[in-house]
Order: sequence, then C-alpha cells, then structure tokens
Amino acid sequence: MKSVFKGEQAKASMLHWFERFRERIPVPTESRAVSTRFGDTHVLVAGPENGPSLVVLHGALANSAIALVEMAPLLKHFRVYSVDVIGQSVKSADTRPSVSNNDYGLWLRDVLDALSLKKPHVVGISWGGFVAIRLAACAPERINRLALLVPAGMVNGPAWAGITRMAIPMMLYLRSPSERRLKAFLKNLLTNWDDNWSQYMGDALRAYDTRMTMPALARPHELKNFSAPTLVIGADRDLSFPGEKVLARAAELFPSLTDKELIRDCNHCPPTTEEFRGWVSNRISQFLLAN
Repeated sequence: MKSVFKGEQAKASMLHWFERFRERIPVPTESRAVSTRFGDTHVLVAGPENGPSLVVLHGALANSAIALVEMAPLLKHFRVYSVDVIGQSVKSADTRPSVSNNDYGLWLRDVLDALSLKKPHVVGISWGGFVAIRLAACAPERINRLALLVPAGMVNGPAWAGITRMAIPMMLYLRSPSERRLKAFLKNLLTNWDDNWSQYMGDALRAYDTRMTMPALARPHELKNFSAPTLVIGADRDLSFPGEKVLARAAELFPSLTDKELIRDCNHCPPTTEEFRGWVSNRISQFLLAN
C-alpha cells in the first residue's frame, strides 16, 4: 500500500513536529500504542486519572499532540485520550482505511476496546468529526456524549470556491514553496496567522500525500440508532464545511441533537489563541458534564 508520506525525510519532519507540540502540552502525558485491525495506533493520555473518560480525535494532517495543545483546558476536568488518527498522523500505522464505509468507525471501536473504554465521551475535530460519526454509525452504544467541531462527513463546501481559494493556492505552494504562497493558501484556512501553526502546515503539506478522497457524507438512516446527546459547532467562514449548512444538516442526521452553535468570523481552523481555547473547551466541557 502506498505510504501517506513523501519519503522518510518527510516522515521524520512530522515526527519532529509532534515532539515540538508535545512539549507545549501543559501537563504530563503518557504515550500508549494499541493494536487494531488496521494497524498499530498511538494515543496520548493526560488529565486526572479519576476524571471522566474523553476521546479526542484530531483533524487531517495533524496529530494527538496538536489536539491536546488546542484543547488543553479540557485536561483540567477529563482523562483525555488523544488518538492519532490512522492515515492522518505520523504516530499511527502508515495506512489509510476507506472513507466510503465504516472502516474508520471499526478502527476506533478497536481503539476503545484496546484502551478498555466502554462508553467515553467523544470529541471530533474536522476529519476527526468524520471518524466520530462513523463510530456513531457502527457502534452507537459506545459513545456517552458526542461533540463535533467543524466536522467533516456531514456536508461539502462550494466546489468553485474550494478550487479557486483552496486547491489552486495549495498546488501553487507545493509546486514552488514560498512564504507568500503559503500565506495565500492559509488565509482561507486559518482564522488567525500563527507562526508556529503556519510553519507546521507548510511542512505538513510538503510531507503528506495530500491526494486524499473526501469522506462520504453521513445519511440519516445510518444514525437512526444513535441516541447519545450531541453538540455540533460550525464556523461561518468555513469553505470546506460551511457552518450554517453543517448545523442544518445536524438537525437531519442526529435524532439526539442537543445543542449547536455557529462561530462567527471563523475559517475552518478556529483561532489558535488562549482566549479561544478557553472558550471552546469551556463550551464543550459544560455540554459533556451536563446532567
């Protein structure tokens, strides 16, 4: 099977970035490796041992350490299992399950079994949202409460805007990398310019094979048995998964939709600021801890 990386040097670059982000996590973390039917999976574990179990799933071309940096306030209340999504992180097996069926849901169920997590809360971010939805479809009984942030797998964005404002700038950057071309691409992806995040994204685009198949969209009949309380948060300027469409679709997909919110003046990648990290983590915590 074709590697998800453009060579060993590219993979080494992503491993280096993983450690850089891990150093920024404000509490000690434990590294675990578990076996699944699709290959070994890496998990970072942190937070109070007696806290409620929470599984966090990061976005595409990211990793578990990035997710814990951006969701660090959750570590005050929850025992967080930040999973390196297979096919989208350097820390798990170098393979990509199908995105047209429930492979990702079956993979995540294997992860939960290996971690002895019977029914944790689940937070899915972007691509991780798609993974969480696949678990809800194939093993609805395994989720306590579900929170989705700018999730994939629910709607698609406008094709022409995606081509002209995302795909073409990305191709130009990959053809001839420069800071100017990276900024031209990221201005439609990141809400705020962050030197650390921007440098990472530039390296990740050059390291990963970005020719990925878009995840299949969930259908209502797939989630008819899912009864866990669900929170969906969209972003109003998200070109990939437009927030208003996401929230409208959520009402059709989730019989147990409990709460929803549209973040204003926000691109697909929300602000990487302490203020926003605090707000979104508090928003999710209040939902997960509700009676």
